Amino acid sequence: MVLRAHVAALLSATVLALGSASTAPAFAAAEPLTLERLFRAQPYRGEAARDAAFSASGRYVAYRWNPHGEPGLDLYVHDTRTGQTQRLTSPGAMTPFDGPDEQARFARKLQQRHQDWQDRQAQEEAQAAYLRGEPVDLTQWERAALDKLKAQAQAKHQRDEAQKAADKADAEQEKKAMAALAARRAGKAPATTPAPATPAAPTPAPAASAPELKKDDWEWRDELKKQQQKNKLKPEDLYPGVAQFVWAQEAEELVFQYRGALFRWQAGQDKPQLLMGMNRGLRVLAYGPGDQSLFVQDETRVLRLRFKGLSVQTLNRELVHADDVDKKYKIAQTTVSRDGRWMALLAQAPLGEEGKPPPKAGRQVEIMGYDQRFATAKKVDREVSDDKRQVLPTALYIRAVPAEGAAPAAQPEPVFTHKGGDVWFEMSPVVWSRDGQRYTFATWERERELLRVYLGNADEKAKPEVVIERRGDVGHEVVNVLRPHFTPDGQTLVTVLDDGGWRQPYALDLKARQLRALLKGDFEAHQVLGYTRDSRHGFVLANKDDWAAMNVYRFGVADGTMQALGAAGDYHRNAAVSEDGRQAVAVAGHWAAPPELKRLTLGAPAKVLTQSHDPAWAGLMRTRVPERFSFKNRHGDLLQAYVFKPKGWQATDRRPAVAYVYGGPLNDRHSVELDSYQPTAYQFSMYMAERHGYVMVTLDTRGHSNYGRRFSDANWEAPGVPQTEDLEDLHRYMVQNLGVDGARVGLNGWSFGGFQTQHTLFTRPDLYAAGIAGAGPTEWENYNSWYSGRTIGAVDRSKPTLRKYSLLPLAKNLKKPLLLVHGMMDPNVLYQDTVNVYRALLESGKETLVDLFLDPEGEHGMGGAVKTAGWHRKYEAFWLQHLGRAP
Repeated sequence: MVLRAHVAALLSATVLALGSASTAPAFAAAEPLTLERLFRAQPYRGEAARDAAFSASGRYVAYRWNPHGEPGLDLYVHDTRTGQTQRLTSPGAMTPFDGPDEQARFARKLQQRHQDWQDRQAQEEAQAAYLRGEPVDLTQWERAALDKLKAQAQAKHQRDEAQKAADKADAEQEKKAMAALAARRAGKAPATTPAPATPAAPTPAPAASAPELKKDDWEWRDELKKQQQKNKLKPEDLYPGVAQFVWAQEAEELVFQYRGALFRWQAGQDKPQLLMGMNRGLRVLAYGPGDQSLFVQDETRVLRLRFKGLSVQTLNRELVHADDVDKKYKIAQTTVSRDGRWMALLAQAPLGEEGKPPPKAGRQVEIMGYDQRFATAKKVDREVSDDKRQVLPTALYIRAVPAEGAAPAAQPEPVFTHKGGDVWFEMSPVVWSRDGQRYTFATWERERELLRVYLGNADEKAKPEVVIERRGDVGHEVVNVLRPHFTPDGQTLVTVLDDGGWRQPYALDLKARQLRALLKGDFEAHQVLGYTRDSRHGFVLANKDDWAAMNVYRFGVADGTMQALGAAGDYHRNAAVSEDGRQAVAVAGHWAAPPELKRLTLGAPAKVLTQSHDPAWAGLMRTRVPERFSFKNRHGDLLQAYVFKPKGWQATDRRPAVAYVYGGPLNDRHSVELDSYQPTAYQFSMYMAERHGYVMVTLDTRGHSNYGRRFSDANWEAPGVPQTEDLEDLHRYMVQNLGVDGARVGLNGWSFGGFQTQHTLFTRPDLYAAGIAGAGPTEWENYNSWYSGRTIGAVDRSKPTLRKYSLLPLAKNLKKPLLLVHGMMDPNVLYQDTVNVYRALLESGKETLVDLFLDPEGEHGMGGAVKTAGWHRKYEAFWLQHLGRAP
């Protein structure tokens, strides 16, 4: 009944209603902390707001979001003047477009998801009770499902039998009628001529008229498995919400895309209006000049949609290869200048003969599935370091946008090309200056170690010039944040570099052609959010004041002075700044206050705009917050960490402890972040400290991103080595300062951290007492080349040179217990990486030291047969077995 009410409310809601849609049990603070409640089937954490953007005036901010438990991401608009928030879309609001049948399907699937959550939670708690020795009926869920299946099958059988009987009666009647017709034509009058009867609708047969279906229990279980597999929830089963939106250049209005259709909303309207319902998957690019038109793109064409009369004009013909018209380009990216006069078309062409697509780069590897009677193989694409590459030829065209009604002009020559082939080539999106007079982009060529930033003029024929070039001395983590752009006045080109060892914005004066750093200090600031209209101030996300928290800062373009807009201690993500520079929004929070979308104004308290999570979660986390600490390693680097200490902890204790590590470069992420509740590093650590008196530490070693080039480049051509040194220094620090028994310290990590755990146990075999290594890439020559060639070491596409970093030759050194964990259908880090280490350990006589914990259907984040609570139940048992209990 509660669920039906929730679905009904979901179908009719059109305005913002802050509240939890959770149907799962809440966690009372007085209850003991259990893994089943901590890792609840329905997550406590909801989806954060995405894609926040201000209207041109800064009065309105729109974002995609939904409250806890609701599916999809709907569109909301917050009025900063009145403080009111309007919900523009919801399942109910979109019913006129989808139709009631489609929305009813969405509602049924939503109900199924909630029921799945409830059943799984009940089963988790029942299993825990059973293991405690309590009387529990563990078969009740299967029995209920089988009873339902049998009832459905019997009802279908009855319908089928009734239909057969009706069909048989119709056939007999038809036979008699045809016999009478034949007799009449032969001149033989029938003995009696029955009056024609009106066929009656088949009457459902009574239950007793159809025999009961008889099957063995194993057959019913097979049928149940088939039904569950057929009805398994897929992403497209649930209401999707809004895919994207774009604000007008001047007016207080926007256009958004929902399931391929375009809708328009203007400030003051109660609901959006359908603009184009062709369901073609058009992607909105931008409003045109004066907000009278809209630029959109399908797979290959750029179209201009005029609001008046809804006329549509194709702005580009299909692009063709300059040497062979049979080889057609395909538009990969289109950028229209703000004034609507110019567009940049980035296109790619096939490499194969006769214009046919070339074979995919890399190879396909088989991943075995075990959910059928016999194992089946699924093929997944994979490109490793020694695979030949197939980079498509690239061409950049600068084209004048045709006037309304004008015929398309002749195809110009591209202003920039790259021939592609067996190379590593990356190109950033093209960005126009605000006045539409210039454009810029950047390229990176890995083999040549060549980074270039280009500047071009609005001209169909003029080639862009290289204005910034770096060869060789380029940080491995700067390439992925290259986004050259212009200040609003068009006088300065800004791009992120790490010339000083930190990813920060640099400004190129376009008149003087002088390059200078915009900020001062040792910190990361690689996300430029925008500028004030006069170009005197800019906005960035930076960890200037706290390594564990990115804040929104306003900085002076001339002198680099910085002011924080957000609260100290909050980690800020998904930030946006209004064009007038007076306010910003960001998803911000910290361990004791889970992240929400907040409106930020310099010198004023933040205003919370969303309520994304189950309220019970905040209470659970607020009372259990770790302590942060830092220490210097043997090289003088300051390492960041946090620790969960148990109640009654003293520095003189000799407690068991576990250290969690990741250790690898990963764009802008590391483990010690004030809004990160990573299941193992944070939540399980919290649990082990509270329930078992363990000291639980999470450390950011060298190798991590967002600590400058010295950290992120430390891993290059020495994967695992600097991290192991830091973990050795951590062990010493823990013994001296955290009240732990040095002989009872475990090590744990996932993905790169799984590799790192094994590397440490194999190269410092006497240091840590036991280890858990999850999904570790133990053979870097078999990992994805986009990562390994950027962060591990130089590659050679003629041979697997990264094999020199394999862990297999080191495995024989293991001395302490090791649990290897992996999802067997992992397409990211292949399950074979764990199997091969396991084999090497067995071959070296380590049978009594190594164990396997596998999820037959799990992928890189597991999620198959092994659920999060059970996953960590295994961890709990392993640590208690090998590290013992606290005194």
